[in-house]
Formats: sequence, C-alpha cells, structure tokens
Amino acid sequence: MNFLRGVMGAQSAGPQPSGAETIQKLCDRVASSTLLDDRRDAVRALKSLSKKYRLEVGIQAMPHLIHVLQTDRSDSEIIGYALDTLYNIISNDLEEEEQDDSEEENSQKQVEDLGSQFTEIFIKQNDNVTLLLSYLEEFDFQVRWPGVKLLTALLKQQGPPVQQIILVSPMGVSRLMDLLADSREVIRNDGVLLLQQLTRSNAAIQKIVAFENAFERLLDIITEEGNSDGGIVVEDCLLLLQNLLKNNNSNQNFFKEGSYIQRMKPWFEVSDDNAGWSAQKVTNLHLMLQLVRVLVSPTNPPGATSSCQKAMFHCELLQQLCTILMATGVPADILTETINTVSEVIRGCQINQDYFASVNAPSNPPRPAIVVLLMSMVNERQPFVLRCAVLYCFQCFLYKNQKGQGEIVSTLLPSTIDATGNSVSAGQLLCGGLFSTDSLSNWCAAVALAHALQENATLKEQLLRVQLATSIGNPPVSLLQQCTNILSQGDKIDRRGSKVQTRVGLLMLLCTWLSNCPIAVTHFLHNSANIPFLTGQIAENLGEEERLVQGLCALLLGISIYYNDNSLENYKKEKLKQLIEKRIGKENFIEKLGFISKHEFYSRAAQKPQPSFSSPDHMMFDHEFTKLVKELEGVITKAVYKSSEEDKKEEEVKKTLEQHDNIVTHYKNVIRVQDQELEELKKQVDSLKVQNEQLQTTVTQQVSQIQQHKDQYNLLKVQLGKENQHHTSHSDVAQMNGVQPEEISKLHEQIEEWKHKLELLQEQLKEKDSLIETLKLSPTAGGTTEQSSQTNKPSSGSEADNELYKEVETLRSQIQSQSTDISKLQTENQELLQKLSLTPVPVSGDNGTVMVSKTADMEGSVSTLLRETKELKNELAALNQEKASLKQQLDSSNSTVAILQNEKSKLQLEVAESKKEQDDLLVLLADQDQKIIALKNKLKELGEPVEDEDDIESGDQGEDDEEEDGEEEKD
Repeated sequence: MNFLRGVMGAQSAGPQPSGAETIQKLCDRVASSTLLDDRRDAVRALKSLSKKYRLEVGIQAMPHLIHVLQTDRSDSEIIGYALDTLYNIISNDLEEEEQDDSEEENSQKQVEDLGSQFTEIFIKQNDNVTLLLSYLEEFDFQVRWPGVKLLTALLKQQGPPVQQIILVSPMGVSRLMDLLADSREVIRNDGVLLLQQLTRSNAAIQKIVAFENAFERLLDIITEEGNSDGGIVVEDCLLLLQNLLKNNNSNQNFFKEGSYIQRMKPWFEVSDDNAGWSAQKVTNLHLMLQLVRVLVSPTNPPGATSSCQKAMFHCELLQQLCTILMATGVPADILTETINTVSEVIRGCQINQDYFASVNAPSNPPRPAIVVLLMSMVNERQPFVLRCAVLYCFQCFLYKNQKGQGEIVSTLLPSTIDATGNSVSAGQLLCGGLFSTDSLSNWCAAVALAHALQENATLKEQLLRVQLATSIGNPPVSLLQQCTNILSQGDKIDRRGSKVQTRVGLLMLLCTWLSNCPIAVTHFLHNSANIPFLTGQIAENLGEEERLVQGLCALLLGISIYYNDNSLENYKKEKLKQLIEKRIGKENFIEKLGFISKHEFYSRAAQKPQPSFSSPDHMMFDHEFTKLVKELEGVITKAVYKSSEEDKKEEEVKKTLEQHDNIVTHYKNVIRVQDQELEELKKQVDSLKVQNEQLQTTVTQQVSQIQQHKDQYNLLKVQLGKENQHHTSHSDVAQMNGVQPEEISKLHEQIEEWKHKLELLQEQLKEKDSLIETLKLSPTAGGTTEQSSQTNKPSSGSEADNELYKEVETLRSQIQSQSTDISKLQTENQELLQKLSLTPVPVSGDNGTVMVSKTADMEGSVSTLLRETKELKNELAALNQEKASLKQQLDSSNSTVAILQNEKSKLQLEVAESKKEQDDLLVLLADQDQKIIALKNKLKELGEPVEDEDDIESGDQGEDDEEEDGEEEKD
C-alpha cells in the first residue's frame, strides 16, 4: 500500500492517470521488485482494483499473479492476495450481483464470455491447475479458502477441461475430498460447492468421489445440520448427492450396499404440527424426495431398482413416506412430490404394493389411501399437478400387480358392490370420473381403468359383467356399451375442458380392453352401431384436432379385425376388411392409423412413465398405451392387407402355435414340478448332511465315552480284584468260625437239641435238689424215731439205718454223675459258643439263663451275617451285569483296535519297504563312491588336479562319525 499511496500521491499533483496505467505500474512493481513487502503491497493493490477494472487486471496481471504463485509459496499472505485477485478476474458472480438492477442482457453475455476467456487462458497450462490443487493442501485459511473459490469458478467457466486435468492429476480428487473434513465450516461448505461443480456430468469423477467415503461424510453433515430443518448447507449436500447418484448405477449400488438408505429415514420424520414450514425446509424436503426417486427411478436397471425398493420397505422408509402422504398441513408441492416418490417406490414391487394397499387414511371411518387419492384425482377442484401425481401413483400401484388389478376390478362387479352405500369404493370413483362432465376426470378415470386391465385377459372378461344403472325405469347397461354410447354422442354432451380429451381417453380404454381378448371383441361387435360409427369417423375429413380421434378409431377397428374369432357371421374378419376397402380404402385407413405415432403428444408420452404435462389440454396419451400402439400398428397393417387364404394359413399357424404353446406350457409345468422336487431333494440332502454331521459328532462323542468306559472298566477291574480278595478272606474267617451256610442249619438243629436237653437236665436237677432237701430233713426225724425205737425195738432200728445210708450213698453217686454230665454239657456249650463267636463267652454253672441269652445273641449275629451275605450277592450280580456291558464295549473297541492294528501293520510294511529301499540306495551310493574314487585315481594318473585324499578321508571320517552318532542315538 505504500507504493500505491506513492503512485496515487504523484497523480494528484499532475493530471490523473487512467486505471490501465496504474495497473501497468503495479504489474511492473510485482515483476521487478526484489523486496517481498513491495510485491505483497502491489498484489494487494491489484486485488482492490480487480473488481472495478476486471478486464485490465486480467489482461496485464494474470501472468505475474501466476508467477507469484509459483515463486512466493513461503508467504501465505501474498499467495492469498494472488488467489483472491484471480478469483475476481475469472468469477462472474460479483458482476452478476452488480448488474441485477442496472445492466442489460447483452452486457451479461459479455461478462460470461470474459470469465470463460480468462479461464481458458489460465488452464491452457495444466501445471497452473496442478499448482492450485497443491495450495488446497495448505491448512492456512488465508490460502485454502481463496483456492477453493478459485477452483470452483474455474469449474463453472470451463467444467469438462478442468475436470479432465483434475482427473489425471495424482491424488487430485482425494485432495478435494479432504475439504469435507475441514473443521472450519466456511471451507467445508465451499468444498461442497466445489464438489458439486466437479462431479457434474462426469461418471469417472463421481465414482472416485463416492469411493472416497463421500456418502458417509455428506450424510454426517446433513445430520449435524438438522436434516430437513437445516439451512442451505443441507441443500448443497443434497444437490451433491444427486450428482453422485443420478444415472450412475455403480454409485447407486454402492449407496445401497453401504446401508445408507437406512440413514435417509430420519429425514422424513415430520411432527404432528406441520404449520409454518420455512421455505428452506420445503426446498430441503423436496430435494430429499428427489434423491429417493433417483434410487428407484424406472430408468434404472430393474434389478437395482428392485433391491432399493425392498431396502426402503425393510428400513420402514416407505412407511414414513406414507405417513407424510396421509398427514395434514403438508404444503401442496411437498405432498405432490411425496405422491410421486411413493409411486416409484412401489412400482413393480409386490411387497411394497401390498403394503400400500393396506394403508388407511386417518379418517372416521378409516378409508384406504387408494380411495382417498382417487377422490382427489376425480375432483376437478384439486390442482392439476396433484391430479397427475395421483394418476401416476395409481398406475404404479397396478404395474405388474395382478392382485391389485383384481381388487380394483372386483369393486365394480355386482357381487362385491356395497348395497348400503356407506362406503365409496375405488371402482365407483372410477366410474363416476369416467362419466362426469369434466373432461380431465374422464381421461384420468379411463386411463386408470385401462391400467387395471393391462396384460390381464381374465379381468377383461370379468369386466364385461359390470352393469350400470343409467336412469330410473331403464334396464341396466353394460360398462362396455355405456363407453361406446358416450363415444358416439361426442359433442352432444356439454363438458368442461377439451372435448377431444374425453373421446381419446375412452378410445384408449376400449383399445386396451379389446386387445388380446376375443370375447370382448365379440361383445363390442355385437352392438351393430359400433362399426358404422368407427368407419364414419375414419372416412370423414375432419380438422387437425380430430385427426387424433380418427387414428384411435382406426386402431380400434384394426383390433376388432386382428383379435376377431369369427364367431359373428356379419362381422367376420373378411367382411370387416371388405368394409374398410369399400368405405375407407386401405391406404387411407393405414394413413389415419399412422396419425397416432406421428403426433407430438405421442412422442412426449413415450419418453417416460410419469405423466408430465404443461397444461390439461396436452394430456392426451399414456405411456403404457404408446407401447400398445407400437406393438399393434404393424400387425394391424399386415392383417388389413392379408387375403382370405393368408388368413386361413395364419389361423392354421396360430392353431399350430397354440398346440405348440400348450406343449411348451405342459413341459414348463413338468419342469416346474421337477424343479420343486429338486428343491425338496436339495433340502433333504441338506438335512441329511446336517444329520450326518450330527451323527459324526455323536460318533466322536461315543468314541470318547467308550474310552472313558474303558478307563472306568479298568478301574472297576482293579477294585473288583481287591473286593474279591477281601471277600475271600472274609469267607475264610467265616469258615474258620464255622459259619458257612451249610453248617449254619446243622448248628441250629444242634442248638435246639441242646436247648431241649438243657431243659430236661434242669428239670431233673430241680427234682434231685428237692429230693436232697427231703433227705436232709429225714435224718433228724429219724434220730427221734431211733431213740424211741431203741427203747422199744433195738434190733430193728439198726437195720433201717443201714438201708437209708445205702440209699443216700446211691443218691450221692447219682448226683455226682449228673454233675459231671452237667459239667460236660457246659464245656460242650462253651465250645459251641467259641465256634459261633470270635470271643468266648463264659457260662456259669449256677445260672442257666445266661447261656440262653448268649444263644440268642449268637442267633442275631448269624442273621446279620446272612443279611450281609445276601447284600454282597446282590452287589456281585450288579457288578456282573456291568462287567457284561463293559465286555460288549470292550469287544467293539477290540474290533476297532484290530482295524487299527491292521492299518498299523500295513504302515509297518510300508516303512519296512521304504527302509529296504533306503538300504538299496545306500548300497548304490557306496558303489558310486567306489567308482568316484577309482575315477579320481585315474585322473591323478593322468595328471589332472583332484582333491586330496586327506580331505576326502576327513569328509569320510565326518560322515562315519555322524553315522556312529546316529547308531548310538538309535541304541
């Protein structure tokens, strides 16, 4: 600035120099000044002049500014000024802001050309763009932000060339992706705008940006900013996402596989209070809905669209959209776009169509969402765009949905119509719209009903049963007859809107209904007024607007010929062709038929499925109907020109083809059944594989259990041996004590005998004792008797005493003998007690009852011994059973061991053979060594240099040592 002040101060003294002169001096200063401060001040001055004198600064200063970028990289301040100056030169944004109120369009074009020209000069050298990319790696805000803005301006002016330079630059795109991770929101937001320009219409860069984790970063930014409630940053991120996903199947698949669809659900969570939506929120939600439509667009590959539709159902994104659809207070444009989005999410996806059919509006009583939408479609007070969206939604609901088609047609059949009239069905709404006085409602209802019949011959036949009550007192009329009646009345009915529109809609409905349905053609021809009306319409020379009606009448008549089964005598194929030739002329008929495909509205409708029309008057053709016209136009032309013989041949060919088709269908059914059986067999194989795996695991478990049982068996064997030894010793002790089972019974008998003898002896003993007592008393009495008798009979007393003494002596001898017998019995009894018990029990001779008690104790011990013996027998039986089971397991394991031994023997034989082969090889090696030694000797004799024998011997010695070591290890 010091230099600029000097320049401006010098100018004040004399005449004022022009801006170009000042700029020239500043450029000279930048180029020639050696001081960095002077160059920095000059560049700052150029920056301040670049807005007002854009052309002059661009022409004179651009080379110097580029040179500054190349040489003064170390100074961030001068680099920032240079980048800002280049941005002011190249960008048109500043000029557009100034010219909004004052400048004209010509000057605007000049400004755009100026920016484009400067951009072309800058990118002429690819190194300039590469240099700019390198500055974007600088973290300094003063450098990075101007660099982002300058690169964005370059892409706006010359997008494809700059994209190509960045694409071939090493890590060019990756450097730009780092801008999204910058913590400074200004740089991050401008980085989003830069990537918008970079990814525009360049699939290669779009893929690179996507695989640089762009989806994750952009969705994080949207979440941080508040989703749909966020500001313009959310809008910029959504626009960038659209650039990355639109018409890019690779990125769409990557977006779906990365589970990013699930992260879109929170975008559409709207509150119950939907009043007061901001303009930015409406814009954000509109872009979010468009992003969903990009993923499920009918122009995408069918497989990719179907997978995205299923993902949106499983993550409940479709449910959230239906909530918005049925909510109150939603702005009209958001509601319209939501209907279009739901349409494409359910189009051709059976699971989504079934869910949409189950959605009910929050009304009292609840009504299906389809009925509520149809009410809006046939209501002429609703906006035109909304009615088109509802029609598109209904078409998408019925697309490849025979179940939904059947449900719609069933509401028209007599058996399912609600007689109470409390609820309005979809069929009643369509009939009401078809016969209303609003031409747009007529057209929408006719197209909607045609979609209910699309590619479904069964429903076409069922719809012939529909009867309509036209007025009180008149008989009901079929739906087909009513359509032809309205068609023939034409301009007689006063309608709102285009009168041609109603007839075009009805003709499209009739053409769709009669195509590929001979029964419907017969019903149509049965009304004698239909064919004259069609021929009259085709033969007349009407105005430009009526040409479309003439073409559709020709198409309907051609369908009546092509799908005619000749069941009506007056309207056979041949007679109808003769009628065309007489009243219309074949060439004229074909020309009128060609009016359809040559019409401008036909070309527009054929482009995409969604009905998009600038005004209601342009709503003439349906996308699916254009496909039908393309299919039938050629075959009808051939059918009209064919002769009767060719028709007969064609019928024969048709019959043959039908037979062939029947055969093919038969084989298809057979193949289908076989496929089902094959699937079942595959399932059985899979189940058997699982069972096999389970059995193998069971076998391994059983093998381990067998091993455990073997170990347990060995332990039991050892324990059983010990118990047998103990039992043997115990039995030996019992035998030693005389308690064997055979001897116990004998002992019992002996005990009983001895008891009996003991009782007898005790009785005898008592008698003897009483006798002894009496004898003891008898001598005293005898003494008194003797005294008296001595006085009386002295001789006789002595004799009596002698006899008594003899008796006493005999009694005493008997007592002594009996006492000896008792002592013998007592000793014997003691011996028995010693036999029955380990410890002898003494028995007193004076007390016999002690012996009885001891005998009872002996009997108790014997009974306990018997009980223990019985328990031991039971345990022995159980052990024998376990032994038998273990023996079986041992046999099975022995069989496996035998198999393993056989394998082991085989392996041993193989090892022996391999050892034998090794021995043979060693012998061969020894022979070879001998030969080598002999040859070496010969070479020595011939004078050739050979290794010393000491080396050979040392080597041999080493080998011998190794062999000896190996033999010692083996030993």
